[in-house]
Amino acid sequence: MFLSGYSGYAITAVQLLVTASSYGQESNPETCAAYSKMAKQKKSSKAKMIPSRIGMLYIYMPALLLCTVCLMGNMIPNNVLRMSPAAILAWIHFAKRILEVLFLHKYSGSVEKSLSRGIGVYYMLVSFLVCCVAEENPSLNASIVVGYVLFGIGIAGNFYHHYLLASLRRQSSKERQQQLQRRYVAPRGGLFNYVAAPHYLFELICWLGIAIVSQHGNAFLVFTSMSSYLSGRSVS
Repeated sequence: MFLSGYSGYAITAVQLLVTASSYGQESNPETCAAYSKMAKQKKSSKAKMIPSRIGMLYIYMPALLLCTVCLMGNMIPNNVLRMSPAAILAWIHFAKRILEVLFLHKYSGSVEKSLSRGIGVYYMLVSFLVCCVAEENPSLNASIVVGYVLFGIGIAGNFYHHYLLASLRRQSSKERQQQLQRRYVAPRGGLFNYVAAPHYLFELICWLGIAIVSQHGNAFLVFTSMSSYLSGRSVS
């Protein structure tokens, strides 16, 4: 089931376009979004820069706030967002990301404010779409159980590999300086020995779980667009 009507067709078309184009853009070091490990050292003098931690909050906080409004449901008059199991999972995902930004990850450098805001708006729109289309009371059948299990695996695996990444930042200043002289080097441990970016892999498993629980085609297109986006970033 997909969104119907002209507006629904337009939204679906945009999702398909994002899915088709994100991999090529993000796999190219010259065109990928310059944040996290992709952040460029040289920025345009006209670009307003902010600390990376603040930039990451700009990226995840709008989606978390929107999911919070969704979970409040009827407590807010004329709330068009519907509380659903998928909305709860999306809230858990973004709440976890905010907590990691505040308490787990170690940041250095800066990021363009406009870029962080743009990505934040995108994640918020994605969350809005999921909250609007997700099944409010899906029957607890085998597929829903699979969705919950996949989300649980994804959230746990994503956190574990983020922990491994954060551990690298606790090295001595000498070791850190030696690493800065190289290009990005993937850490060891967990699935890093087998997959280029296992934290991205587990995040995609999270989104697949959300899509399955949503029981809606446009939620699956959210998963495919995220797959294209994060696969491209793992290559670059």
